[in-house]
Amino acid sequence: MSNIEFNCLPTIIGSMPHTDPLQSCSLITRYLKDIPAWPQLPRRSFLENMYVQYSEGFPGVVVANDRIYVDTSKDFQKPLEELYAAYLENNADKFPVSQDYAAGFYAFLEQSDLSPLAVKGHVTGPLSWGLTVTDENKRAVLYNDILGDAVPKLLKLKAAWQEKELKKISRNTIIFVDEPYMASYGSSVAAGPFSSPEKVAAMIDEVFEGISGLKGLHCCGNTDWSVLLKTKLDILNFDTYNYAESVSLYPDEITKFLGRGGCIAWGIIPNDVASADRETVASLRDRLEEAVAPFTRNGLPFRDIIARSLLTPSCTLIPLGEAGAEKALELLIGLSAEMRKKYI
Repeated sequence: MSNIEFNCLPTIIGSMPHTDPLQSCSLITRYLKDIPAWPQLPRRSFLENMYVQYSEGFPGVVVANDRIYVDTSKDFQKPLEELYAAYLENNADKFPVSQDYAAGFYAFLEQSDLSPLAVKGHVTGPLSWGLTVTDENKRAVLYNDILGDAVPKLLKLKAAWQEKELKKISRNTIIFVDEPYMASYGSSVAAGPFSSPEKVAAMIDEVFEGISGLKGLHCCGNTDWSVLLKTKLDILNFDTYNYAESVSLYPDEITKFLGRGGCIAWGIIPNDVASADRETVASLRDRLEEAVAPFTRNGLPFRDIIARSLLTPSCTLIPLGEAGAEKALELLIGLSAEMRKKYI
């Protein structure tokens, strides 16, 4: 990883409140000229739910009546062999995301007049996918020895296929692995073999192997950040608005991460209506500066951290609705411009 300086450029996590893919893409490309991201649209269809969206091709998967599960009573040997063959051959074309599952992705690829610095995509992380998707008996797939091993392999292929398509827009790609389940890490829910930091990091790194560009990790809750920092990530994205202190508890790990060329994506724009209505660019700048300050105690210059930073919303913009999402984007680009003017 080289020392990348984003200098507080803005981008988003991914999911948007729209049901019209073109409307969502138009909004994103109007505001995010430098690092646009394709929109996930779960309100358009259950198929765009973040767990369903990347499920096509998983052995035994069933999507019906707004439910996803894996039917282990079926013979899944043949699809499992096909998945492993594609994995071993690095043949991501065998496991695309189809248009019904990602209308926003396909609409984004059709956008013209884009000349971004980079383009951003996203894939659900293996821990979150494998602990959320269950078998017919409501047992998490990740606890099935055979199918659990297939989870990161499928997601690696999905990430690789997506990145290949996004390179048609820009040769510089950023793919985030979204791990909301890491907020439960260490609790009884994520107990067993997945309480091992090495096991979690290895699963995420297996997905990262499918990404040739920059690799990001997003967790929108509090977690043990040292676990995620054990992976081969290039960009750490977290909900700075609500959990800034939680990351500042890991100064040594963050210093080491930035020292090897890492970047922090500060999720500073709130995604709840009350907070979003209350905040201004000035108030968010103060909040961001307060969040960055603790990391300077290990001798990291403030400006160096700012240079190695992206700005994002705290998480999905869906709770804000369409008008609120646009306001959040206005705050995001306003804050980016303010930080760049002040520090770059």
